[in-house]
Amino acid sequence: MRRPVVGVIGNAYRVENRFQTQMVGERNLRAVTDVAGALPLMFAGSPEITDIGALLDVVDGIVLTGARANVHPTRFKTEPHEKHEPYDIHRDDVALALTEACIARGVPIFGICRGLQEMNVAFGGSLHPEIREIPGRMNHRMPRLENGEIHPDPTVVFADRHDVHLTPGGTFANLLGCETIRVNSLHGQGILEPGKRVVIEGIAEDGTIEAIRIADAPAFALGVQWHAEYDPQRNPINRKLFEAFGAALKAHTRAA
Repeated sequence: MRRPVVGVIGNAYRVENRFQTQMVGERNLRAVTDVAGALPLMFAGSPEITDIGALLDVVDGIVLTGARANVHPTRFKTEPHEKHEPYDIHRDDVALALTEACIARGVPIFGICRGLQEMNVAFGGSLHPEIREIPGRMNHRMPRLENGEIHPDPTVVFADRHDVHLTPGGTFANLLGCETIRVNSLHGQGILEPGKRVVIEGIAEDGTIEAIRIADAPAFALGVQWHAEYDPQRNPINRKLFEAFGAALKAHTRAA
């Protein structure tokens, strides 16, 4: 049997503020190959470059990664504000259409952080641009130094910071073998209203939605708000998620 191929979405990024590129974090690529047992294939988050139909003809699954940019508010009928920038409207174009196409064609899809948010918006859900501004919510953004700079130690940035309570008997609880997990937190946006096919299966201590599945999806269609690509080689929760994704990829390969 051939090795499954996973399409990993790229993000718009400017090198030296001059050269336009597409970028994927290496941790995503290593998680796909080391734990899911697949070959990662980066594709552009730009509709002018990426043909979704052609892409899904050659891959066995899709990973929608986290990203610095927020989903543009007009995608869920909200006015944009400069304080919630940057945006990546071209990735929005690809990711939202791609989510629907994966579900329709039975292609496994795994959404991480921004990817979870994209899956929700693709099915008509909305986002809050800054979860920490909702009364009673914690600051879900990455840890920073007192001067505002991002903390230089990745073990601090990606440290587990809060619990997530999983739906008893749900897909995540069955997959992970427990009903409470502890996860990292590096996001500003979060789900406000779930989309019409979005099933909530994990909620943080403060009420923030952290784990979803797409109802009646014919293949793996899960999203997590935390960064599961961080250290799944050793983190047992993230390992189980990528292993389950890998099993879905192999099933898709056999069926093809």
